[in-house]
Amino acid sequence: MGKRARGVKGRELSAPFVVAPPSGCRIRTRLHLSPADVIVLRAVGSHLGALAGADLAARVRIGNVPAAHSRRAERKKTLTARSSSRWAGSITRTSEDQYQLARRALNARIGSLRRVIATITSRLAVAPGSRVRKGRGWVRGYADDAERRAKQQRLQILQGELRRAVRERDSGRVRVTRGGRRLLNARHHLYDSATAEKPLTAANWQAQLKNWGEAWSARRMFLTADGEAGAPFGNYTLSIDPADGTIAMVLPDPLRQAYANAPRGRYVLDAAAVFSHQGGQWADRIASGASVRYDITYDPARGRWYLDASWSTTAKGQTAPVPALETLRQHPVLAVDVNADHLAAWVLDSCGNPVGAPHTMPLQLSGLPATTRDARLRAAISQLLHLAQRHECAALVIENLDFADARATGREKLGRGRRGKAFRRLVAGIPTAKFRDRLSGMAHHAGLSVIAVDPAYTSRWGAQHWLHPLKEQQASSVSTTATGHHAAAVVVGRRGLGCTARRRNDGPRQTRATTASRRAEAGAVRPADRTGTTAPAAPSHRSTGRTGRTAPARTSRSTPSVRQTRARPPGKHPPSGPNTVRGPSIHDQQLTLFGMPETAAIGRST
Repeated sequence: MGKRARGVKGRELSAPFVVAPPSGCRIRTRLHLSPADVIVLRAVGSHLGALAGADLAARVRIGNVPAAHSRRAERKKTLTARSSSRWAGSITRTSEDQYQLARRALNARIGSLRRVIATITSRLAVAPGSRVRKGRGWVRGYADDAERRAKQQRLQILQGELRRAVRERDSGRVRVTRGGRRLLNARHHLYDSATAEKPLTAANWQAQLKNWGEAWSARRMFLTADGEAGAPFGNYTLSIDPADGTIAMVLPDPLRQAYANAPRGRYVLDAAAVFSHQGGQWADRIASGASVRYDITYDPARGRWYLDASWSTTAKGQTAPVPALETLRQHPVLAVDVNADHLAAWVLDSCGNPVGAPHTMPLQLSGLPATTRDARLRAAISQLLHLAQRHECAALVIENLDFADARATGREKLGRGRRGKAFRRLVAGIPTAKFRDRLSGMAHHAGLSVIAVDPAYTSRWGAQHWLHPLKEQQASSVSTTATGHHAAAVVVGRRGLGCTARRRNDGPRQTRATTASRRAEAGAVRPADRTGTTAPAAPSHRSTGRTGRTAPARTSRSTPSVRQTRARPPGKHPPSGPNTVRGPSIHDQQLTLFGMPETAAIGRST
């Protein structure tokens, strides 16, 4: 149960938590294939892809049933006759994964439609151009009657889509397109999706058809070999010798006579596999007989073949251990605020104080290819990790961003017109999922942890409590100017360290020795009731012993103590107590002792 945001109604902050490290590892290398290798891989991938499509259709027809009733053994036996036992196992396992993923996507779609319908319905109940109070918030009506009529039509369309989606979910049927629905829709609108100048010539049209055909066949090829513990080199279907990188693949039964060049129906590729990234871990794993999965893919845009090796780092049903949050809070952390075009970061010590200068990492991702965006994101995360290691940080603190709800409701909650469209584009441009996954994996390999905090009000409280002080304390020689994003990063870091977002006011403060229990024993005024400055008690010339001490000095159990409090506004008085001293009055600046008068004379010389 999180704390309720101070000064904000109806919002509770969730507690920070340490992000679990990745439970698996995946590495990639490029394959430089010979023409013979390309022919064999295309033949095997197309043959197994056809079998995978037929098995997926059979799994969809079975519907939503428990795993014991999915008839996987029966389907695997049918596929074994046309491939091999291990290829059939990989195909049936992939079909089950695709079906379950489609079910989760359908459930998410139903939830999204229901949220949008609820939002439109609540706004339609309000007169255009007005707003009404609902709970602790406000519900605004639409701007005019024209927009209200358009939303009524949109509501009817969404309700129809919701009914169809619910019927599909109840029947157990899902819609899956092997190769991607976007690529299939491009085929249906091939002329509009063409990148060449229009009107298209006959040559450009044929090139467009050829490019789509290559992309479609490449997406639908199936070259996935699941690993086996105890098998040679961790995988019997597709094995790689770590000594020289030789790749040997078991061919399906119909293709062995035409393409096999090794005993037992195998084909040894001319290309070799060399893993430059984490190759030592891969070699150690296959040397110990652990299982490794391999995937061979083809990128038609670049004309390149790739080999991916993946394995699990934890046992089945278990999660990777994470360090305790209190342990990480004893060390400095690097607070990061994620934005659409840059990352704002600041190093905080264990007490929550900003150290050094702010840091900004540019992150321009809009309008770039997927591979370029991924490379720039990894480069920005690498800069964060190097910065954290240079300052001896134990963890990185980020916001637990999840724009799933915002993207689902879309224009119904993120504004209307040009401004709302720009804001939705900004939200969609922030790489939340990619950044979170990449950061957790790369930080784990760098020996760092990741702390996720509630993102509520970080920008507001950063601008309110930290932006102006940070600008004042920043040296003129620092090239990076503190902005609202850096102030938000400070709030994010303090929240991860367990500190309050609000910055303490200037002035003298009590030390850790002045604990709440000692204040209660001495009857002192609470820190929340103190105002003004602290004035020390005037020493008595009659006293020879050191019987009274002023805060924050320590006191012994046998020695009485007199604790000093700050001055209070007129009309407010501290609670009565035998050892309470009020601060200087704003009128006479004299100390007044509340309680028994003989208390101050203890230890007086006779």
